[in-house]
Amino acid sequence: MNDFNKIVAKSNGKVTLQDLSGFKLIGKGADGSVFQLSPVKCVKVYVNEDTQIKELHALQAGQSSSVIPRVYKYGSNYIVMEFINGGNLKAYLKKEKHLPKSIVKKILFMFEELKRVGFERIDTEVRHIYFNELGEIKVIDHKRAFTTVRSVPTKLFTGLKRLGYLEEFLDRVQEINPSLYEEWRNIKIE
Repeated sequence: MNDFNKIVAKSNGKVTLQDLSGFKLIGKGADGSVFQLSPVKCVKVYVNEDTQIKELHALQAGQSSSVIPRVYKYGSNYIVMEFINGGNLKAYLKKEKHLPKSIVKKILFMFEELKRVGFERIDTEVRHIYFNELGEIKVIDHKRAFTTVRSVPTKLFTGLKRLGYLEEFLDRVQEINPSLYEEWRNIKIE
C-alpha cells in the first residue's frame, strides 16, 4: 500500500494503469481495471471519472452495510476499497452444481441491505455477488445504484436462468419468504 501512496503523491492524485504495472490485475471491465494492493485492499482505476463519481457515491452511501466493500481512499479516477478474498456466485454455481438455502438467504439479505441504504437499483449480476473466505456476502459494481430504478432483480434472474438455477432460486425464495416469491414468480425473463 505504501508503494501505491507514493504513486498517488507523485502523480497529483491521478493514477494510470502503467503506474500499477507492479501490482496484480484482478479484474478488468468496460469501466476500469482492479488491482490488488495488499491482502485486504484493492484499487479500481476508472476509464471515465463520471463513473468513478457515481460508484464512489454509492459505496459511501453503503458504508453502514456489511454487503458493500469498505472504502479506504479515493482520487479523481480511482477508489481504494476492500479486497474480497473469495469467489463470485457464478463460479460457485459452476463448481458446486447446486444453490443451497443458506446462499439464497444471504442474497435476500443483500437485497434488503441495498434497499436499506437507499439504492434505487435493487439488482446485480450473478458475477458481481461475492462470498469472502468467511462466507459473508459482498456485492460489487454500484455505479448505477442511484441512476437506474429497478426494484426487481431482473439481471440476477437472467444470470441464474442462463446458468440453470432460476427455478431452484425461486423455490428457495418461496420457502424463505413466500410473499416475496409471490411478487417475483411471474416476472418474465428471456
